[in-house]
Amino acid sequence: MTSKRDSFGRPIVVVTGIGVVTSLGAGKADNWSKLVAGQSGIRTITRFPTDGLKTTMAGTIDFVPVDPFSSTDLSERLADIVTEEAIAQAGIGTKGDFPGPLFLAVAPVEVEWPQRQELAKSTGTTSDINYDTLLKVCGGGQFTGYHRRFLFGSVADHLAETFGTKGSPISLSTACASGATAIQLGVEAIRRGEADAALCVATDGSVNPEALIRFSLLSALSTQNDPPHGAVKPFSKNRDGFVMAEGAGALVLESYEAATARGAKILGVVAGCGELADSFHRTRSSPDGKPIIGCVRNALTDAGMVAEQIDYINAHGTGTPENDKMEYLGVATVFGDRTKSVPVSSNKSMIGHTLSAAGAVEAVFSLLTLAHQRIPPTINYDVPDPAIAFDVVPNKARDARVTAVMSNSFGFGGQNASLILTGEPA
Repeated sequence: MTSKRDSFGRPIVVVTGIGVVTSLGAGKADNWSKLVAGQSGIRTITRFPTDGLKTTMAGTIDFVPVDPFSSTDLSERLADIVTEEAIAQAGIGTKGDFPGPLFLAVAPVEVEWPQRQELAKSTGTTSDINYDTLLKVCGGGQFTGYHRRFLFGSVADHLAETFGTKGSPISLSTACASGATAIQLGVEAIRRGEADAALCVATDGSVNPEALIRFSLLSALSTQNDPPHGAVKPFSKNRDGFVMAEGAGALVLESYEAATARGAKILGVVAGCGELADSFHRTRSSPDGKPIIGCVRNALTDAGMVAEQIDYINAHGTGTPENDKMEYLGVATVFGDRTKSVPVSSNKSMIGHTLSAAGAVEAVFSLLTLAHQRIPPTINYDVPDPAIAFDVVPNKARDARVTAVMSNSFGFGGQNASLILTGEPA
């Protein structure tokens, strides 16, 4: 008989439903088949003019109609899609009545320039719009929708109303670790006995001119535009930056006791969550690697596991020179002699960097790896970097025995999170 508690006496937290949408498509079946086939969702941008931009490609989701377009509206729509898929698979609650809280990872809300210009024109000014003006202009009439879009929690409120989650929804943003952080908060709520179930969602629809320009000014984006599907080169010597992408992921978490009591199919276990932040720099990692090293160790400790038990690492793997180097340093320090033999791959080589959504999207792919016993490849790996001695599962998927996956999310500002996902308890 399986214990309902882990080795620390805490409730075991299991996953009973998952949903995902990326530039590869909508739904876990479509995404998984294309991911293991090594297909790329990176394409030349057609949503807006790219004249004068150094980077002209992204992992855009143009098959989900949002008219007129705004990043927040797309983020909300993507969140709807993945949440519907996850709840349907879990078969939990009833329509519009989810029996637990919502934790949502989302990009900070910012109205884009077309909407700003429209607001400015309506007020007879072209200067920056102050808060008082916004309250007057957006409080009613044709700009009512903009008022809601200025609120950071607007997407979470929408999801809570639509799916009937319990308690105040939590909106969070920890840079590129946000999706993993949302999952960690759900795990902790269940472990504390505050809920038997939690809905963890991460969404990002931020491919717009302003975001592209800002990341370009940081020299963070790849400029290898032709062909676009060859741009993301994680762990390669000729990598030159990440590629922005859109996507969303959702997980239904439950205590093992609650899930088995209702006969739910268990997709996996969130065995451990680790985090560690530093204040070294707004974008760069601490050169000694201590925050990443500590984050990985914290995840193992939280799971009650050692590095030898990890069969696969779903890397953060952005393709930037700095991040890939630091991720290798962190993993190699913890894994030691096993570093060269444990498979490591980057989903971002195919879907791009989904930013706030990445941690949840890649957790979904990690669970699918466990389910199918097949490791997705790192594509575009043609020029190995001798300084990064990972087994990157180059270019083709690999069948392998996988019982435990570590999924890493290392964000700007040293906001780091690692998850350990395992199969159903024996």
